[in-house]
Amino acid sequence: MKELKYDIRRGADVYRLIYFARLKSWILKGIIKKGEAIVWRSGLSGWRKPEELEELKPYFEQKEEVDLKEIKKEMKTGHLPKKQIKNILIIEDEYDLCWLLSNILRDKGYNVLIANTIIDGISHLKELPDLVFLDLKLPDGDGMDIIPKISKISPESLITIISAYGSKEVMDEVMNKGVYSFIDKPFAEEDILRTIEQISRGSYD
Repeated sequence: MKELKYDIRRGADVYRLIYFARLKSWILKGIIKKGEAIVWRSGLSGWRKPEELEELKPYFEQKEEVDLKEIKKEMKTGHLPKKQIKNILIIEDEYDLCWLLSNILRDKGYNVLIANTIIDGISHLKELPDLVFLDLKLPDGDGMDIIPKISKISPESLITIISAYGSKEVMDEVMNKGVYSFIDKPFAEEDILRTIEQISRGSYD
């Protein structure tokens, strides 16, 4: 089968004709990012974004997975906290998840507080939790908005995001806000306990 060739435009002046293997390599290396180029090949009705093409989508997804792993690792290694965790605050609106998570943590000997809204979460910060598990989608607003308040009211609290919305853009934003780590939903009991253990050791593996 003849290898696909693409006409590619980047910006106003750049024009290239490249083979599929080269374009794939550029995507995986981050040379071509989403929204930065348009391509044309035989069979297309016109110029398209490369991330819209079925044969190229997997490579953008693969690149994003690698980037997310690196961001998660940098979040933890960049802070290198080492502290004993005793008091934990969960700010999460899913009642079943709160019940499950709190039971897991209480069985391990932790003191656990639960808040289902941003307002309740702020009120519990006076307890100065060592660790906060924070959801990003809450009934009274975006969990992002409470991060600066946590840092101001309880600066010693470490924040771990628990969310199903872990895009690269979200990861970059929470990292810039000083969040310690990010756990994707759905998660396992081991993911939660591993995070606490890493904080206690002051190391990441």
